[in-house]
Amino acid sequence: MTVFGYSLLCEQRGPRELVADAVAAEDAGFDFAVISDHYFPWLEAQGHSPNVWPVLGAVAAATERMPLMTYVTCPTMRYHPAVVAQKAATVALLAGDERFCLGLGAGENLNEHVIGRGWPPVNVRHEMLSEAIEIIGELFAGGYVNRKGEHYRVDSAKLWDVPDAGVPIAVAVSGEQSVRAFAPVADAMVAVEPLPELVQGFDAAAGVTLPKIGQQPISWGEDRDDAVARAHEQFRWFAGGWKVNAELPGPAAFAAATQFVTPDDVAEAFSCGPEVGAHVEALRPFVDAGFTHVAVVQVGGETQPGFLAFAERELLPALREEYGKPDAGPIKVR
Repeated sequence: MTVFGYSLLCEQRGPRELVADAVAAEDAGFDFAVISDHYFPWLEAQGHSPNVWPVLGAVAAATERMPLMTYVTCPTMRYHPAVVAQKAATVALLAGDERFCLGLGAGENLNEHVIGRGWPPVNVRHEMLSEAIEIIGELFAGGYVNRKGEHYRVDSAKLWDVPDAGVPIAVAVSGEQSVRAFAPVADAMVAVEPLPELVQGFDAAAGVTLPKIGQQPISWGEDRDDAVARAHEQFRWFAGGWKVNAELPGPAAFAAATQFVTPDDVAEAFSCGPEVGAHVEALRPFVDAGFTHVAVVQVGGETQPGFLAFAERELLPALREEYGKPDAGPIKVR
């Protein structure tokens, strides 16, 4: 069974609006919410990129029921893993009721290049992420951490405010290499492609069945042509695929790389327009692949209030009628 969440996309919304959207999403009945962690938008047309951690603190205080998750934070360059651990533990305490899950990934050049250290190859990024997860896990356990590793040093670090139940960690994977590396140490899986082999491989490598969290963009709107045009303007970056998207350094590079992507290309990739049935079907590949959680991205910052009203009125009832309504409880430390 699959539960359905709402994506707070920092690249297309300001900080105050993100908090208001989170409250509205909870009121609309979404089962959980995820939030992106960027320094840049993918394309200049998106127009925003506030720091996610203050926003998360405000969202945690403003909401009551809805589980929250970073989708995803890179704890390797722009943030030291010891700093990520402290931020995540604090948000988890603010949210309460074990509502927060720390989603981690190997990152994108788009966001990490700003500190001027260069962008390492993917095998090194995976090494860095593995070491970062070890540090974060040790800090969540509550003791002092001292470490001189291949990529990080930690000098007598300790978290003084940590939830008794710990903080669950979800890790983003995209193929066999990352599944092998991270399934044994994760509490949940994150992936943006609805691939059954990822689901099956992750559980096999983990040795236990764990939650799987996916994300699907849609472009709802009363006028389909407007919805397609908006998706093309703001979301055509998606066409490159994650191997390309992880490497490009800024919005201008994404604009250049996707200059030949047409509105028709985008309309084939995303469901666009007012028809609820099309949006329900857009989520089916994740459901059929075995994902337990799917977060919906509504393309276009200014459309969020209208979309959330539509979701409460039509989309969520249709999703639950088609796919059922299981207990949505929070992701937990295994």
